[in-house]
Amino acid sequence: MAGAVALPDHAARADPVSAAEAGRRLRTAYPAQIAAVDGGHIVWRDGTRMAIDDGKGEKSFNALLEDPDLADIFAIPYPRGEPAPPTVNADPGRARPDQFFDRMYGNCRKGGVEKNLVEVAWLPTRGVTKIKVTRINGVAEKLSAVSAELDALPSSFDAYLQPIAGTYSCRVIAGTGRLSTHGHGIAIDLALRHADYWRWSKPDSAGRYLWRNEIPLEIVRIFEKHGFIWGGRWYHYDTMHFEYRPELLID
Repeated sequence: MAGAVALPDHAARADPVSAAEAGRRLRTAYPAQIAAVDGGHIVWRDGTRMAIDDGKGEKSFNALLEDPDLADIFAIPYPRGEPAPPTVNADPGRARPDQFFDRMYGNCRKGGVEKNLVEVAWLPTRGVTKIKVTRINGVAEKLSAVSAELDALPSSFDAYLQPIAGTYSCRVIAGTGRLSTHGHGIAIDLALRHADYWRWSKPDSAGRYLWRNEIPLEIVRIFEKHGFIWGGRWYHYDTMHFEYRPELLID
């Protein structure tokens, strides 16, 4: 959240996404995990069911972050194209239902993630750097493909890409008690040298944060092509951060 600063609720909510549409996007994004959508539930491959809508109606921004259901994942649309300053509290993808992601990737606090971590060679022609991410949902393969495309960019991009700030880490999001996607093994933070993060700045007199970014669009497009969303598209921006969230990139 926004630390001690009270921010207005976001104004970027799209037309409500139905439970059926939310289920369709999730099944399309995670076919190895989700077998079907039925009666307002997703059906996991082992036959267990999880409700898509918790019936609590439209939620405040705080509630979207603290108590989201599966439909809330899509409450704020993820933009594409040229980076632009988001509207207040437009943080697409930050509504992450713990039970859903724990079910797919495991809970790192309970030792459920590390057994599925594998090494990926990061920018292999630029040195020997190994990073660890999960193999579930093909995340390691997708990140390897990202690495290969980034490796082919001119050397002028190197300062944005290395040394990376981290991948897997069983930790909470700064200022919260919520587990970071780094704890699921699906996130990567690029080099700090050109990174911008909302917590490093001060709000204006209205309590709003000035969006900043130095990450080139070429890098963002490569990550998004392979299913990773970018923290630079958030009002609470984190421009070094990318996480595997293909459901938000489905039209």
